[in-house]
Amino acid sequence: MDDTTLVAPAVPSKLPKYKDPERQRGRGLLKILVGLTAIAGIVGGVLISMNAGKPEGASLSAIYAFIPLPFLWWAYWWLDRYEPEPRRYKVAAFVWGAVVAVAIALSLQILIQRTWNVSDQTMASFVAPLTEEPAKCLFLLLTFLRARRVIGGFTDGIIYAGIVGLGFAFVENIGYYAAAYLGSPDLQIAGAQGVTTTFIVRGVFSPFAHPLFTSAFGIAIGLAVARKTKAAKWLIGIIGLAASIALHGLWNGSLSYGGGLGFLLSYLALGVVLLVLATLVIVARVRQVQILERSLHYVSERGWIHPDEIPYLSRFSYRKAARHYASQHFGKAAGVAVKRYQRLATDMAFLHDAVMKGHNKPNGVERTYAMLDTMYQLRPHLRFPPALQNSPHRH
Repeated sequence: MDDTTLVAPAVPSKLPKYKDPERQRGRGLLKILVGLTAIAGIVGGVLISMNAGKPEGASLSAIYAFIPLPFLWWAYWWLDRYEPEPRRYKVAAFVWGAVVAVAIALSLQILIQRTWNVSDQTMASFVAPLTEEPAKCLFLLLTFLRARRVIGGFTDGIIYAGIVGLGFAFVENIGYYAAAYLGSPDLQIAGAQGVTTTFIVRGVFSPFAHPLFTSAFGIAIGLAVARKTKAAKWLIGIIGLAASIALHGLWNGSLSYGGGLGFLLSYLALGVVLLVLATLVIVARVRQVQILERSLHYVSERGWIHPDEIPYLSRFSYRKAARHYASQHFGKAAGVAVKRYQRLATDMAFLHDAVMKGHNKPNGVERTYAMLDTMYQLRPHLRFPPALQNSPHRH
């Protein structure tokens, strides 16, 4: 019989939801604060763009700052697909970088320049890295202290650090483009041509600069999670922060003191660092797939899931096909049930793997069983496609 002719009970629109036993207090208040901060950031961004003096300059400053964002955000979305971080933390990371970090760094820089009358070159090469990187990295530190399980390793640290860097660069670029529209002694052209030239340098050839700088601390926080002593955690964090400041200082210093050759050499050096980071990210992504499949296979051996489900829970092409099959043949609610089940199975598998390896996961066992309980409640509503005949997970 053709499986599309089978009659199955309708999937209810109201499906079981996972209730995290480690649900944090103050989430509502934090969402309100992030929302208010984002509004303040939008107002601030508009005011910064208006420094261009004319509506054309303000518009070009905002548009050019926005252009790289979709591509850059997609890069971190791709890295985050298998074990997605909580959306509220990713939004908070961007808002922190765009508003809070900018406000902290700018306030310190104004105070330092007014107190000691520091030259522009010194400000750019030394003061800027020493104020901007700690201001950005503070978000990762506070997140680690408030919710240690949110940043669970190397990949999580890179994601949050990169998103904070994106937010910071977005607002900073608005200011640079507005200044370029007015012109300066360093830039002999102004107006739309000046903004476009600056955009090519910052938005086309160096869009990953700020995310790259902060990623050094993100990696350090991710590595510190697995350390057992506070001394080791602090040492790794300090080294990571120093690396972020050093990378930022190398970039800014080459522009201030190195001339054309110095800038080219630093650009090539940071390009190599970015290439190494991209390679590590790809390796981490491949490793995520391996960990997920291994953990799901182990879970299936314990009878918690059926082995025929594994391809529909681990490979993106099969996951998408399963959701499409359920939605097309059994309705939208069936597709939602499959999607929710897939997300829970993924989170459960990664958490189970970490617990089995002895990693410090707050209430890891309880959270694993809570996810499994919700999966069991969803199981009667699942409408998976027929089992794959060539699946390596079949016995």
